[in-house]
Amino acid sequence: MVRPREVGSSDLIREACAERGREVFEYHLAAQFRCAGSEGFIAWVTDVLGIEPTAHPFWEGDPGFDFRIVDSPGELEQAVVGRASEGESARLVAGYCWEWSDPRGDGTLAPDVVIGDWARPWNAKSGAGRLAPGVPREHLWATDPGGIHQVGCIYTAQGFEFDYVGVIVGPDLVHRAGQGWVGVPEASHDRPVRMAGERFADLAKNAYRVLLTRGIKGCAVYFTDPETRAYCRSRMRAPSA
Repeated sequence: MVRPREVGSSDLIREACAERGREVFEYHLAAQFRCAGSEGFIAWVTDVLGIEPTAHPFWEGDPGFDFRIVDSPGELEQAVVGRASEGESARLVAGYCWEWSDPRGDGTLAPDVVIGDWARPWNAKSGAGRLAPGVPREHLWATDPGGIHQVGCIYTAQGFEFDYVGVIVGPDLVHRAGQGWVGVPEASHDRPVRMAGERFADLAKNAYRVLLTRGIKGCAVYFTDPETRAYCRSRMRAPSA
């Protein structure tokens, strides 16, 4: 769940079926294809984000999955564009920590995601009007070549996967010594989540877990907060770049 009113659990499905007299068939999926099938990486993301403890508190590396922490958004974009130039599917995604503008009058997109002197636009909004040539509609962002220099948020990227994903972890979720993970609602531009009170940090963790597990062959991540970047690097026993 990445928004306060979202629901979804096995118990809820069982209850709904019982009320209607329907039989439930349950199956356990033994494998998945995201993250090169690396259950260890998914478990590590779950553990390092403090969602729940797993048997993988440290990232030990996986020869089939390329994961790295980078030091700048430019380096992140370079990694993503490089993969795309090799014919692989690749996209940039980020936490919803920047304003999401409507298209400009000429149909171009404003560079809303600004980190220092680096700036890129979000993907086009759903229902956007006229868009400039080369700017894909929201539902085509994940597949149209024009989406490569745009940034997708959780609501655009959820449900998709790419060969390679570049993730920007914004200032809405930071790690502090002695406190653990701290949610920073004022850094979020997602109003329903920002108003979630004590649930904010958990919802932010869930969103980043989704974004970090969109890659099939690899994932690179840039943390806007240096202390958080250092903490996550400390939880790696494999090279981070």
